[in-house]
Amino acid sequence: MKVLMTADARSVHTRRWAVSLQAGGVDIVLYSLYPPPDNFFEEHGIRLYVFDLFTYKSDKGLKAVAGMLSKHWKAVEDLKTVIRIEAPDILHAHYATSFGLIAALTDFHPFIISVWGSDVYEFPYLSPVNEKVLRYIFRKADNILSTSYAMARQTMNFTEKLISVTPFGVDTSVFKKFDKCGPGEGRFVVGNVKTLEPKYGIDVLIKAFKILKERNEVLDPELVIIGDGRCMEEYERLAEDLGISRNVKFVGKIPNHELPQWYNSFSVAVSLSRSESFGVVAVEAMACGCPVVVSDADGFKEVVLNGVTGFVVPRNEPGMAALAIQKFIDDPDLRERLGNKGIQHVKELYSWDDNVATMISIYSDVRKFKG
Repeated sequence: MKVLMTADARSVHTRRWAVSLQAGGVDIVLYSLYPPPDNFFEEHGIRLYVFDLFTYKSDKGLKAVAGMLSKHWKAVEDLKTVIRIEAPDILHAHYATSFGLIAALTDFHPFIISVWGSDVYEFPYLSPVNEKVLRYIFRKADNILSTSYAMARQTMNFTEKLISVTPFGVDTSVFKKFDKCGPGEGRFVVGNVKTLEPKYGIDVLIKAFKILKERNEVLDPELVIIGDGRCMEEYERLAEDLGISRNVKFVGKIPNHELPQWYNSFSVAVSLSRSESFGVVAVEAMACGCPVVVSDADGFKEVVLNGVTGFVVPRNEPGMAALAIQKFIDDPDLRERLGNKGIQHVKELYSWDDNVATMISIYSDVRKFKG
């Protein structure tokens, strides 16, 4: 079975799906609208086609719009050529807009779309035209997939078709609790792994940590923020303005394989996103035996069992977040109890091997239906 994926070659999520599906016996061919930064796919024996859609000339006004439309149509024709060369059994677009639109316009079937988040939470609300485009893409799709039930419900605002849920779990042989784990004797570390963008609530976390530190001056807790993004300098200034910069460590972006070590070093992992389609960072942390404090964004409420594997707090409420984190300081054994429950929860529902098997089963069903 050959599947032609249209997806961002730079994304770690694309890479995980492609490599794992290939290992599961699916012949994966990748078509990307962004050039990758390395030879990852070549090294893993995955054929890659790239059409650099988003590098435009510095035109303005109508000329820029005309150039954009022309390049999109060229991408459609380019993808049609790849389809003729590869003769795939299935065309699978990851991300409904951009990749999904280009794929939909080829008129190839069977055609599957996986929604990723901003394509259904943000794109259709930018203009009435955007909403019509999204509805058109979904009409063309034979199957629509979502990584969470929350995002499936959001997607149903734009289509009457059934949405299949394919969680984006973790490899529990990699994301696991280490024999020697935790922040070390007498050290309390609040950890966060997120892109530094407004919607992920890093500013709320920094304010919550300010409250926590004032209540625990003797303990002298530390906040570790992993990730990069356009708000890095803004958040560094916020920590400095609040007088806590000495206790806030901005690590920057790290390789994905280093994340389990960091999760194991946290006393608690905290993510206070304003919106979240699927709480993958919470799943990763729980797999490592690290309890979590998360906002009540839909994606987090779905994966975190409140009071069992962590705590769910209202969005944009630093005081409530600080109170939840404080529980782990007041009860040192709470980390172990909730951490162990988290490991069990992930193994039951978010095992990556099970997620890949589900995707392969969907492919097989789609192929049978085509036949």
